[in-house]
Amino acid sequence: MGIRKNVIIFLLFTTLALANNNQKLDPVIVVANKVEENLQNVPQSITVIDGSELEEKGIKTIEGIIGEIPNMTSTPDRGVKVNFRGLNASLFTENNPVVIYVDGIPISSKRSYLVSLENIERVEVLRGPQGTLYGKDAIGGVINIITKEPSNDINGSIGFEYGSNNYKRNTFNLNAPLILNKFFINLNSDITFDDGWVTNRYNNDDKAAKESRKNFGASLYYKVTDKFSAKLVLKKDKNKKYGFKGYGIATKNPFSLNPIYAKFNDFKRSKAENHSFEMTSYEKYVIDSQALSFKYDTDEYSFNSTTVHRKTKVNGKYDLDYTNGTYLDGSYMFNDENLENYSQEFRLSNKNKDGIRWITGIYLDTTEQKHDPYGTHTVVYGIDSGKNNMKSELNSDTKAIYAQTMIPISEKFDLTLGARYQKIKKEINYDYYSSDVKTSEYDTEKTWNTFIPKIGLKYKINENLSSFISISKGYMPGGFNSAATSTNSKENTFEPQKSTNYEIGIKGAYSDFNFTASIFKMNIEDIHVYRRLVSGDVSTDNADKAHSQGVELDFNYYLNDNFRINTALGYIKTEYDSYSVGDYDFSGNKIETTPSHTANLSIIYNHSNGFYARTDIKNQGSMYFYDDINKRFVKEDGHILVDAKIGYRLSDWDIYFYGKNLTDEKYVNMYESNNYFSYASFGDSRFLGIGLKYSF
Repeated sequence: MGIRKNVIIFLLFTTLALANNNQKLDPVIVVANKVEENLQNVPQSITVIDGSELEEKGIKTIEGIIGEIPNMTSTPDRGVKVNFRGLNASLFTENNPVVIYVDGIPISSKRSYLVSLENIERVEVLRGPQGTLYGKDAIGGVINIITKEPSNDINGSIGFEYGSNNYKRNTFNLNAPLILNKFFINLNSDITFDDGWVTNRYNNDDKAAKESRKNFGASLYYKVTDKFSAKLVLKKDKNKKYGFKGYGIATKNPFSLNPIYAKFNDFKRSKAENHSFEMTSYEKYVIDSQALSFKYDTDEYSFNSTTVHRKTKVNGKYDLDYTNGTYLDGSYMFNDENLENYSQEFRLSNKNKDGIRWITGIYLDTTEQKHDPYGTHTVVYGIDSGKNNMKSELNSDTKAIYAQTMIPISEKFDLTLGARYQKIKKEINYDYYSSDVKTSEYDTEKTWNTFIPKIGLKYKINENLSSFISISKGYMPGGFNSAATSTNSKENTFEPQKSTNYEIGIKGAYSDFNFTASIFKMNIEDIHVYRRLVSGDVSTDNADKAHSQGVELDFNYYLNDNFRINTALGYIKTEYDSYSVGDYDFSGNKIETTPSHTANLSIIYNHSNGFYARTDIKNQGSMYFYDDINKRFVKEDGHILVDAKIGYRLSDWDIYFYGKNLTDEKYVNMYESNNYFSYASFGDSRFLGIGLKYSF
């Protein structure tokens, strides 16, 4: 603890030692309401991170963006599992409560959070339910990523990084006109390899948790006329993860009257660094997406059309108990998943800057998801029990219409009213095979209709200050259990999860300082939960009620031309008001994987001669994991992460050194348990790296 404090103090004071003159902040323009607006005029909490700040902070992934947002965190769980304001990912829809949009392309599946951050103009993180404009799954918020506008200048960059654990990253970005003022192209790539920090003692493999990521993107922008334009975006994302950044502990004597279960406190990162797995786990993702958008402008109106096709293939094999030398040796899980999605949005808005502004649209979406094979191959005490395959085909169709208007009531007051009506139909065909023999099945379908309203009121206090109040509904669709042990359709159906968010806040924008502060309360109903009975049977269900409430603050402050500070703080209290699962009642418990607080502090120094330095300190409060063995919630203490970067820019070149988790903080970021084994994963160990980038 003493070393950690000394490192933090040293980094703070070395950065604070460098300073002078005043910096003026320009107004921040956002498209949170799908029309351009000054950030100060939008009656909701929004965090904006521009492309240069992403680069300065070394943010390369969506998880990095999430780590910047108050009360928003992520945990690894065969993809990226997001928690925001007490809302968690839905297990069997596999969708997060925060939806990503990249130039209008929606991404909600936790397995598809593989987004390249090359060629980014800015990221807008909309906090609170956004279902009115952004539709299903945006029950918690939206991460809206806007890429750079094309120009007649040829520009781009080439970058290389190398670091701990044989980490290598190569980036490329090119923007160029093919026909001046008419036709433009962007090409970008981000290729990363990492051997990881885990050694498998079973086969002496020191690359037991290696990973590779390959993101490729291309876009063509054609300005047909001054009023009409078209854009085609093509993306291919490939991710391969081997091993596991943690380990499992199998239950001893599981079939006796007195089995010995693992305890949460038994897990240590030192054991994860050198553990024994008799089987190499892996998970591979391949995501292909294409988007075609059209925009037509008149003097008074703007029409937009966005057509998206996205195909995701997942292939995985996992050591069943994530350890070796147990009664389950030779057992594994497997997953082959294919998901294909088509979506179409038509949007019309007016351009009245001084009067009433409005936007309306239609959204259509169809998804087909197949699991085959998906299940387990179990070996107990060396006896092969065969394979269980839970084969399923899930189809989903969404139709929605929405509208929103921004009404200036007076010079001081602006009113925002929005509404969305959507219809979602889902159907599943499910077959359970034991050793290639079909033993059970269930087929069902259901349609859900919902109305999602929103109201916001902004009050302009003066030229620098404004306040807002908002009430918004959130919605996450229901669905079906794709890993069922029961053939009862009702038991394998869960209802939509809903939320109501109340928020009041204040925003300020001065010449060298801007901030947003807010207080919120969210009531959550029909929370998606995994239900396990004493008998061992599992199904899906809804917990009746929960709530969360808290405060959030973020600000940027330019002390002078060289020196800047930004901070994001979040404090939250959560509770299940009514949560009965099978034979247990968890009412009164805190919502799992929700840290009690998040706090980020960044101190940045830039000198006119090209030298720069920054320190980023992140503090995450304690949180709880659900312990299914003991039917209780276990507590993980909070932790502090310290990152730093120092570099020099010379003309078009940038060379830098950086470090992450400099104090080598050890913490659990995922934990699950059942009657047969428990397992946990850990945050990354200390990392040091060097980078070189050429921009042109």
